[in-house]
Amino acid sequence: MADQVTALRAYHDLGEKAGRPGPAGVTLREVSGFSLTQIACWPETLTEVGAMAAQVAECTEAPAPGQLASGAQGMLLRVEPLKWWLIREADRQPIADMAAEVGAALDLSSARTWVRVEGEDASMLLNHFLPLDLRPQAFPPGSVASTAFHHVGITLWRSGEAFELALPRSFAASLWELLVDSAQQYGVVTGEVAYELEEGSEK
Repeated sequence: MADQVTALRAYHDLGEKAGRPGPAGVTLREVSGFSLTQIACWPETLTEVGAMAAQVAECTEAPAPGQLASGAQGMLLRVEPLKWWLIREADRQPIADMAAEVGAALDLSSARTWVRVEGEDASMLLNHFLPLDLRPQAFPPGSVASTAFHHVGITLWRSGEAFELALPRSFAASLWELLVDSAQQYGVVTGEVAYELEEGSEK
């Protein structure tokens, strides 16, 4: 896999707090050091490819649409009915090629920028931009959604108390600036964090 190129390093400010006085209500961090592979199948190969993807991540089974599952070797997100995203550490070997009649795997590692949004005001911040109900009962940990952020298609999932955003790399800087500017009303800290697989988040 080619070296991953970040779109946001110049924007991190590395922990500097901005905005409202007092404790920060929002923390924004770019997540680095991951690989992202899109695995797609045909309707008739859904079961076969899903089982293969789960085996690579070492999940019990592939997640249902709108869900994620974590295993010992990676995390699977069901981003579309016939597509999964496999997220692993950046140094993992690519998955084996599939025959065209079975499915296809595509490396998206440098095509997406991963932003983690945390803090007691995280959902309020995101609801300035996203047309989703982000309350825990409507979007609990393990949930995945495809949505629009300022007319840009993104993927969102929830891991514990954090919201994870996969942004198209070419729009990442402008969307990051929107988040930072809006988050200042809550107090915001920005930075970068290395990817670590979260255990026990299987759905």
